[in-house]
Amino acid sequence: MKWSGVNAELLLLLIKSVYNIGESIYYMFEPLPEKSLADDIVLITGTGHGIGKCLTMQFADWCAKVVCVDINAQSNADIAKEINSKWKGKAVAYTCDVTTLDKVRELGEKVKSEVGTVTILVNNAGIMPCKPLEAHDEATIKKIFDINVFANFWMLDTFLPGMKAMNKGHLVFLSSMAGIIGLKNLVPYCASKFAVRGLAEGMMDECRDDGFTNIHFTSIFPHMVDTGLCKKPVIRFPSLLPLVTAESTAKEIITAVRKNLFEHSIPRSLLTFNNVFRCYPYKMALDFKDFMGSGVDAHDD
Repeated sequence: MKWSGVNAELLLLLIKSVYNIGESIYYMFEPLPEKSLADDIVLITGTGHGIGKCLTMQFADWCAKVVCVDINAQSNADIAKEINSKWKGKAVAYTCDVTTLDKVRELGEKVKSEVGTVTILVNNAGIMPCKPLEAHDEATIKKIFDINVFANFWMLDTFLPGMKAMNKGHLVFLSSMAGIIGLKNLVPYCASKFAVRGLAEGMMDECRDDGFTNIHFTSIFPHMVDTGLCKKPVIRFPSLLPLVTAESTAKEIITAVRKNLFEHSIPRSLLTFNNVFRCYPYKMALDFKDFMGSGVDAHDD
């Protein structure tokens, strides 16, 4: 009986595997359906500039409400004002230091009472000092992890319970291709973005195991985005790996959310290349990375 039960499970696993492979092949040729965001309340961190600003402007086209969160009160208020000039009352701005749990919890109480339950959370806030590890001091490394990693935990602590109560939600994590492949001059940043990837995968598995099947997760892995963080990009083949705009990046992120993609790189092909090369000797992957000649030069903050 014991072995017959295992055999039944193996058969079911095989059937599921074949189905999932077939589904993946099908969607290589047929676009994935895109869900409506019309009733969603979207909260985005780091909305004062760059990708966060563009996400805020573009999400406003799709959703019911946009909650703008940034530590810079003036630039954040300006974004909300710009949105509300087009759609009255659609955007609300809050100033918050997302690296402090108590302040994030205060934010959560205000948002819930003044706007409603957040159904899409975009963890976008981040910093990217570009210099060798030895040039980083203790305070800078701690700041990188406070903003890039720990802020994600505090946002989850505050906003995930509301999603669980409804069994509805979408959590978006801005990682990086530097969270997939280690790069010089970005050691603490790489470590922080690898951590974000692990956080997203672990949290997804925890929610899935607890039965929260309608809470979705999307991890985003951009290559290089022209937001001002990457001041000295090194790109050997710009036609293959261009420095992309924040506007086009935001558009791809929203499409990934609407398709419920678990992970998405920008450009899309990079994750595929990484997965393929991980199957070969590591030196081969290093040789290919050297050939592509992509990275960042060190610069002062």
